[in-house]
Amino acid sequence: MKKRLAASTIDDSTKLDRKTIERNRRIHMKSLCHQLGSLIPPNLKPPKSKLMLGQQDQLDLAARYIKQMRERIEKLKRQKEQAMLNQSSERKMFVDTKLPILELRDLGSGIEVMLVSGLNKTVMLYEVISVLEEEGAEVVTASFSTVGDKLFYVVHAQVKISRVGVETTRVKDRLQEFIAPLEIWPEDV
Repeated sequence: MKKRLAASTIDDSTKLDRKTIERNRRIHMKSLCHQLGSLIPPNLKPPKSKLMLGQQDQLDLAARYIKQMRERIEKLKRQKEQAMLNQSSERKMFVDTKLPILELRDLGSGIEVMLVSGLNKTVMLYEVISVLEEEGAEVVTASFSTVGDKLFYVVHAQVKISRVGVETTRVKDRLQEFIAPLEIWPEDV
């Protein structure tokens, strides 16, 4: 009889241990489901006028949300790849453009000169300024910057005598003659 009593006590304690373990597991799963439900954006949940969502509904909603996010991530990755391809092709077109590049803008009472050249095909800024002054313009600002293997020059000038003005086409022709020898230099590698 003592053996039976001892065996039943062991069985009872094992049952209690299993019940406790199962109860703790359910509490843990309920906590995890609640955390998952709290991560779902409010705009995807039904209005508060409806009853609270059950666990299964929360899991279904979370699964749909995860699927939507995966699809969105894939779409954004494709857009990023396309943007990178477009950017690299634009950059390649700019690199493939023959240097130097000269652009003039007539601003009415002033003129803006933009010049892009390679590092080994430099243009002397004072020579550009000299051409502008000889054509009747007074330089207000002149700057240059280096980006990668390119030099960017920007010169703003205003007309010295407003009734005479500056003939933009003549200035461009003179600057083209001035930078033309640079075009025969070997291309940047």
